[in-house]
Amino acid sequence: MIPKNKKIVLFDGICNLCNNSVQFIIKHDKKDAFRFASLQSEIGKNLLIERGLDPQELDSIILIEPGIAYYKKSTAALEIARSLDGAYPLLKHFLVLPEKLRDIIYDLIARNRYKWFGKRDSCMIPDPELNSKFLN
Repeated sequence: MIPKNKKIVLFDGICNLCNNSVQFIIKHDKKDAFRFASLQSEIGKNLLIERGLDPQELDSIILIEPGIAYYKKSTAALEIARSLDGAYPLLKHFLVLPEKLRDIIYDLIARNRYKWFGKRDSCMIPDPELNSKFLN
């Protein structure tokens, strides 16, 4: 079941940087705006296919706002920041930069994320306290 009133973050479940980013989002999501699924999960693959995206491409975070839009790469990260508490919504001002320029930096990090941050053998299993934030 896909919640209609929550934003869905699809992330690379074996990437340490991506998993740490999910933990960061959860910590700063005081409005409980987000739900999560790994790109490797069946629900993640189905959500990608529904949007005409290739489930084999696991190098981008995807933000889905059900019934509104979806965002990839740097745009997804900046749109996520808009909904966090603290000063993070100020990052939205980077949206004025051309997407191609922002995505050059994003792609550099994405290409090197396993080398720089490592990866897991399998997707993260959330603890029972956080399980409700993950789509199964």
